[in-house]
Amino acid sequence: MPVLLTSLDPLVAALRADGYRVVGPTVRDGAIVLAELDRADMLPYGWGVRLGPGGYRLRERDDRAAFANSAGPQSWKQFLHPPRQQLWSAERDSDGGFTVAEPADEPPRYAFLGVRPCDLRAISVLDHVLGAGADNRYARRREGIFIVVANCTEPGETCFCVSAGGGPGVGPGHDGAGYDLALTELADDDGVRYVVDAGSEDGWRLLDRLPYEAAEPPTTARARDAVARAADRMGRTLPAADLRALLAGTLEAARWDDVAARCLSCGNCTMVCPTCFCTSVEDTTDLTGDHAERWLRWESCFDLDFSYLHGGPVRSSRRSRYRQWLTHKLGTWHDQFGESGCVGCGRCIVWCPVGIDITEETHALAAEYEASTDDRGGGAQR
Repeated sequence: MPVLLTSLDPLVAALRADGYRVVGPTVRDGAIVLAELDRADMLPYGWGVRLGPGGYRLRERDDRAAFANSAGPQSWKQFLHPPRQQLWSAERDSDGGFTVAEPADEPPRYAFLGVRPCDLRAISVLDHVLGAGADNRYARRREGIFIVVANCTEPGETCFCVSAGGGPGVGPGHDGAGYDLALTELADDDGVRYVVDAGSEDGWRLLDRLPYEAAEPPTTARARDAVARAADRMGRTLPAADLRALLAGTLEAARWDDVAARCLSCGNCTMVCPTCFCTSVEDTTDLTGDHAERWLRWESCFDLDFSYLHGGPVRSSRRSRYRQWLTHKLGTWHDQFGESGCVGCGRCIVWCPVGIDITEETHALAAEYEASTDDRGGGAQR
């Protein structure tokens, strides 16, 4: 049964008292970023965003809402799958051998506050990709994360989670829902309130320690309506087609040349994507050669050397690298992991320096495919 919180101060205090490092959105350097929060008043109260292809701007709101803004340049991936992490270090022994040691640090005990439903889905995708086996680094970081979802009531201009198979809200709480608490923010002349439901036993136990009120039916109905309206106000859509089949059938489409002429191959889209997971390994030594380290770091399929084999890179053109990224994200990801690799957050659109829009490109590919099918006289069979 949902309850009502009139402040998030007790929630943050309770999480910190339980030993969690609370991470959530806050304003810094002209953007809403994810950072460790000591207090609830560090949340971006009164701030929204204005988004577009290759464009991001903060804007002041007329209310004190903290979560009425779309995904920023960071995702929760950076805490679960860090951009750079040490695998081991080695010291030369006096007898000429080496002693190898793995990092002994325990992973931080995080509480994620303000996880959007699209990002909750992205975490689930990473769980499938990286979480197999209880003894890997991702699984150790993922274990024990306390997740507080913030249902979306104001999607951004570049959001398309609905057509990507998701939505702006999570369903009623139950064990195994993937989150511990889910809140829907209501901001009006009376202030800011939060309709909260629990999705786990840990969530219920924490909620019972907070000073909540009963959520009256009109209030819960208003919260549900706000999320439902958000689903109808997505700024972008993917084509209503089998994207896996579409991309497999358009590998030689002329549109790939068009997007390659604009793409800088910078890899920004892969860095901000909440599900891209590719890495490379780098080895370093000191000048004496007595100390060596091996590090795992994020890599991008847009990097020319990413597909390097003996004799040269497999994907030497921007056309082939962009095509690899898009067809994997929306198509062959299904073959590997049984689902799409895109959750519709729109980050890749916003943080592309030249404003390449994944939804525009897929619609263009769909139009080219339909035109070619009609030219072959197959229109009646579609």
